[in-house]
Amino acid sequence: MSKVFFGNSGAEANECAIKLARKYAAKKKGPDCFTVVSLKNSFHGRTLTTLAATGQDHYHELFNPLTPGFVSVEPGDIAALKEIEAASGIAGVIFECIQGEGGVNVIDRAFLSELAEFAAEKDIVLIADEVQTGNGRTGRLYSYMGTPVTPDIITTAKGLGGGLPIGAAIMNEKLSGVFGFGDHGSTFGGNPVCCAGAITVIDRLDEAFLASVAEKGRILRKIFEGADGIESVRGEGLMIGLKTQKPAGEVVKQCLERGVMCLTAKDKVRLLPPLNTPEEILREAAEIIKAVCAEGTAD
Repeated sequence: MSKVFFGNSGAEANECAIKLARKYAAKKKGPDCFTVVSLKNSFHGRTLTTLAATGQDHYHELFNPLTPGFVSVEPGDIAALKEIEAASGIAGVIFECIQGEGGVNVIDRAFLSELAEFAAEKDIVLIADEVQTGNGRTGRLYSYMGTPVTPDIITTAKGLGGGLPIGAAIMNEKLSGVFGFGDHGSTFGGNPVCCAGAITVIDRLDEAFLASVAEKGRILRKIFEGADGIESVRGEGLMIGLKTQKPAGEVVKQCLERGVMCLTAKDKVRLLPPLNTPEEILREAAEIIKAVCAEGTAD
């Protein structure tokens, strides 16, 4: 990667990436090539533009009209992408390797390989949204590193600052000269306090730490897989989704009453524990979640 734009959030990083893709396409293919494609059940932010990129209709309700020029396709539907390209051209494709808000959906690697080949053939900008999956969450520095895809832009935030507000759009050489002076900016982006925090985070994400995250993920999967009341386990590292027999919201409520904080994602219970959580605490929390899932379910 060649250059970085620092912003304040993941949404701001994604806004930057979308602007880069559209300006690149306008220069290479003409001003009518501006469509950005995302995947169904994706989530890319809460600004009007990143909501438009988000492939979930319920997030769009009450906020229309959204920014035009966005289309969502089903993960795996390479034919739909080719149809859009033939009809109007595609400036960029934004994707998550694991869709967090969409239900902890791991995108099929074969589809990602097809996507990368198609994007290279048509000179389409590939944007990997690593806001939730990046900075060690999946046991890799970025989740795309476990796929056949090498994106043109990586967007990241959340874990990058360890609680401080920072986001980044990281671009390759192809896109490094797209923005000219004044094309983009941020009021607080790149401020020294948040950047100092981000340096501290990145310095800690060495191979040993990443390996520990992957191992903790394996420990949790072993506890949950085949357990009573848990129908399936998905995700990577410390980004885990549980399909439970009981409604996910009910499981989260009962876990909170016992001191364990979980999230929901669609019909899944979503687990995103701090990466440095000690193994014994992870095991204790997992046993509570397991017990809650088993209570009141059929054997």
